[in-house]
Amino acid sequence: MWRNIASNALTIFVVSLFLLGGLASLMKSKYYAPGPLVQAICLKVESGSSMSKIAAQLGNQGAVISKNLFHIGVDYTDKANDLKAGNFLIPAGASMSEIAVQITTSGRNTCGAEVVYRVGVTRTTVLVRELDPATSAYVEVARFNPAEEGVAPEVYSRSLAVNDTRIRFAVAEGTTSWQIVESLKSIDALDGDILKIPSEGSLAPDSYEIKIGDLREDILAKMALAQDQRLLKVWAARDANTPVKSVDALLVLASIIEKETGVSDERFQVASVFANRLEQGMPLQTDPTVIYGITMGKGPLGRGLRKSELRRDTPWNTYLNRGLPPTAIANPGVASLQAALNPAETDYIFFVADGTGGHAFAVTLKEHNRNVATWRKIEAERNQ
Repeated sequence: MWRNIASNALTIFVVSLFLLGGLASLMKSKYYAPGPLVQAICLKVESGSSMSKIAAQLGNQGAVISKNLFHIGVDYTDKANDLKAGNFLIPAGASMSEIAVQITTSGRNTCGAEVVYRVGVTRTTVLVRELDPATSAYVEVARFNPAEEGVAPEVYSRSLAVNDTRIRFAVAEGTTSWQIVESLKSIDALDGDILKIPSEGSLAPDSYEIKIGDLREDILAKMALAQDQRLLKVWAARDANTPVKSVDALLVLASIIEKETGVSDERFQVASVFANRLEQGMPLQTDPTVIYGITMGKGPLGRGLRKSELRRDTPWNTYLNRGLPPTAIANPGVASLQAALNPAETDYIFFVADGTGGHAFAVTLKEHNRNVATWRKIEAERNQ
């Protein structure tokens, strides 16, 4: 009798373990399986929130099939204490595991509003954008120029009042240090004075995450460090036959290339023209350097160069002075740095605009004069 009881008890125990194992396996598969979301949502995790509260929030928004299973899975994977505050885009079909990773790995906002201070070569523009969860794309809701418009749109002030709004400072290649400093001064969300304008070319054009209350000098320091790192990396990979022999010369030549063309595929050809001219002892004869000698980087010239200005002897007038000018004329990006050190192998020593946004290159003066005549004809037709 006791043998039968023991045998039955063992059978029940084994069956129970099997059932529990099956249940655990089922729960695990549910945790990693695609979720029920048909359309992406924006999940807001408040500072100080708990995982149980977020589990309930996910359940209410239809992002998980079970808030309890989500909580169990987070506990089991040791993520319960790693919750980060922020706005998170939860894509359609996201599994509970994927959601857990997203809200515990980084506090960077991937959803909600963002304010972008875009510093361009001709102007600074402020954009206010909001992420549409349905398309996972940012939708522009406001755009204005702080230098031209006295009053900012209400949506801009409202966005900055929300502490989880993403704020970016986006600097275009070819902007000058003066333009960057003036743009930072215009951002009232930042603190601190700027004591000195950084040397031309020393700031890396890029997009930088900023926060309300950040110091302007700290942002400049971050940009300067990024440019130093880029210079070291590019210089280490330079071609043995590079036309520039120092990092300072690299920065100067790269800035000229940056200002001469906005067509990425042309940078290496433009670089080849300057390399050939330097090698042959010819003056560079580039308008952007002459313009810099007039404006000193304090905004665009806004008109064509006058003949008297081409004859004005400044250190940056490369029509009158051979070799490189004494300083960079803008802040170049990585592509122009690479082009300056590794120019294309050509015999070109001339180039002129071709009417398409690019340039026509030539080896001989005769070819160049034909290209210039074509460009002048295009200009005349446009001005009719």
